[in-house]
Amino acid sequence: MVEVVIIAALVIWSTVYTFKKVFPQSAFKVFTALANIFEQQKLHKLASWIRPPMVTGCGGGCGCSSDEKTQKVVDSVKAVKWK
Repeated sequence: MVEVVIIAALVIWSTVYTFKKVFPQSAFKVFTALANIFEQQKLHKLASWIRPPMVTGCGGGCGCSSDEKTQKVVDSVKAVKWK
């Protein structure tokens, strides 16, 4: 019984993940519509969890989105000071 629940959860998660990667605009519309339905049913916590973040920047997945963290440049070569 537990195996069935675990496999079902993995299949559902994989389907949602693939849907979001293959059809990003359709997924945005679907999840926004679901969030609106949940808000109408007074399920605000679930609606805020499922609502996709608003896209700023180009939104084309090219790396210019504002939700990506800026990467710090680390100086890997440091001078050795002898005393």
